[in-house]
Amino acid sequence: MTAPSRTNARTGLMIALLALGLGILAVITTGMGFISIAPGDVLAVLWESVCGVAGSVDALHQSVILEVRLPRILTSVSVGFGLAVAGTVFQGLLLNPLADPFTLGVSSGAAFGAALALLLGLTFFGPTTLCLMAFLGAVITLFAVIAMSGRDGELSPTNLILSGVIVSAILSAGISFIKYMADERVAAIVFWLMGSFVSRTWTDALLTAGTSLAGFAICLYYARDLNIMSLGARSAKSLGVDTGRVRLILLLTASLISAVCVSVSGIIGFVGLIIPHLMRFVVGPDNRWLLPASGLGGAMLLLCADTTSRAILPNEVPIGVLTALIGGPIFCWIFTRTRSGRRYE
Repeated sequence: MTAPSRTNARTGLMIALLALGLGILAVITTGMGFISIAPGDVLAVLWESVCGVAGSVDALHQSVILEVRLPRILTSVSVGFGLAVAGTVFQGLLLNPLADPFTLGVSSGAAFGAALALLLGLTFFGPTTLCLMAFLGAVITLFAVIAMSGRDGELSPTNLILSGVIVSAILSAGISFIKYMADERVAAIVFWLMGSFVSRTWTDALLTAGTSLAGFAICLYYARDLNIMSLGARSAKSLGVDTGRVRLILLLTASLISAVCVSVSGIIGFVGLIIPHLMRFVVGPDNRWLLPASGLGGAMLLLCADTTSRAILPNEVPIGVLTALIGGPIFCWIFTRTRSGRRYE
């Protein structure tokens, strides 16, 4: 077996272990909470629900798992997967190790849309109005950034980053003004901005899972082109990569993944920033392996954070707060490690 084959085999095994670890973690965390459920009972409930047969599992446990915990767990897993994949794409696309879904203002746009809906009390689509307004805010922000940065016919990383910073600053000021005007609604706005998976439904789980997996498939299809683009625009073009088209497709895909995830969960930081860095230590910089590894790592991180908030802490803490507390020290360690010369590339 040649050296590249051995490397690919080890990397594939590592990704398989990450997937297995995520599955085991999901089963264990499903049983955690005020009502403790054994992992065997969790598997029995899942098996019976898939096969459509009635079993001997306690009806209360079945209701807790299928109607309360599982939708929330699957939503957190899907959001973590999507944000980590989007962060990996942004870092490779913008050639910036600090890039994540916040870089282009997508998260700020979603926050502005949700805050506006809460301020005005919009309910024209019932409970889904908030998510819809957040998604519209993210999409409008994305197209505003593209319009600002693409006047020269080429979506250069520098122009995209500068446009994202400008739009994010404007939206942050708008959010501050909305909070100032909100009066009694300011608590709801602040709670949403900190991120939460409380009362997530099967609709939320299916929406985030479908969007994240479809977007992941598109990004994985262009992973080789993303690798080549890291060499620079001139080198990529000489190797036959249409950098403008690929950059636009990946930019739209990663941004739409982020928009859907943020519209459901609220603002959750650091997942799309630190997970790609950590996974580079594990599988290397090749995006064909890094994308699935980052997605699985992001899913595990957000599942652990949500379970800690839901089942371990005495009071539920917003997920955005936990991810910041976890991600800050980890990112400081990564920064110190790379500064000392022990690079992961």
